[in-house]
Amino acid sequence: MNIFEFAMQMETDGRNYYLDQAEKTDHPMLKKILLEMADDELKHYNLFEKLRDGHVAEYEETKKTTIVASVKNIFQTMKDEGTEFSSDKNVVNIWTQACEVEKKAEKYYREKADETDDDNAKNILNRIADEEHLHWMTIDNVISYLNKPDQFLENAEWGNLENL
Repeated sequence: MNIFEFAMQMETDGRNYYLDQAEKTDHPMLKKILLEMADDELKHYNLFEKLRDGHVAEYEETKKTTIVASVKNIFQTMKDEGTEFSSDKNVVNIWTQACEVEKKAEKYYREKADETDDDNAKNILNRIADEEHLHWMTIDNVISYLNKPDQFLENAEWGNLENL
């Protein structure tokens, strides 16, 4: 299995995980975050598929993940409406597992970017690694919210994430 096939499988697994968790949750805001994460994984898959097939793949800024802004808005809306996520242990475990998967994906893509001499592939791998970084940082903020919802919006470092 080559680098791009492996990456495609990672993205498929991530997408399926997020879709499965979205189907299991009754919380509309949590579902929205999970579905957006799944959509990002599909975009990544499509880029890797083009690279695998020998086509030029272009990372388009207009298709860059908007997960940070979306989650920030979701949490602000929840705060304004006085609604909360469940901090049930299973929910925290879902997010913790997702965070670890995203960290591993980022590491893998950065390592493979360093190994390739193909400038286009290197660029795509690093850009996807950047998005995986945003994913796990976003998930880390979700976990922080679950653990301390009253202090979350004031303490979360959204500004640092939006600049990536």
